[in-house]
Amino acid sequence: MININKSKILLIFLSIFYTFSCAKVDPVTGEKILIEPNPEKRARAEADRGGGIFGDINRVKSSSTNFEFATSNVLWRATLKSLDFLPLVNADYSGGIIIYDWYSDKYDSKEQIKITVKFLNNELKADSIQITAHKKVCETAEKCITKKMDNQFSNDIKDTIITSARSLKIEESKKEKK
Repeated sequence: MININKSKILLIFLSIFYTFSCAKVDPVTGEKILIEPNPEKRARAEADRGGGIFGDINRVKSSSTNFEFATSNVLWRATLKSLDFLPLVNADYSGGIIIYDWYSDKYDSKEQIKITVKFLNNELKADSIQITAHKKVCETAEKCITKKMDNQFSNDIKDTIITSARSLKIEESKKEKK
């Protein structure tokens, strides 16, 4: 009977030791944090919170989209506003690029332009965006020559976008002060 009591005491001691050894202390608050000893339950809890190796790949969060994030970027909005007359082919905020389709201001024009805007960072500076413009001249529908336009044209577009972005930024700061 002594062996049974010793084994019960040992089992209780090991259970208490195991329970307290799974607790960690938060370095900021100093509070003890209990960690689930069962790895399957711990993994399920992390997956439910969106953790894990690949993050939350199975659940689509409706409150956080690229569109919502893109609306807070002044350069992005200024570009769309400044070049709204051009037909849009692709706008990929996460890739940082807007591609416009071929455009001509005249119906039967043999000349068309195409503009691509690359966002290098989110700062409101001239070197934050890169403009590439191409010009296509067609003698016939089958015979066209496409070449990159000079830097002056691209710089003029960039200046227009930066000016528009500054105006939007000023408007935002006025709204915030109210």
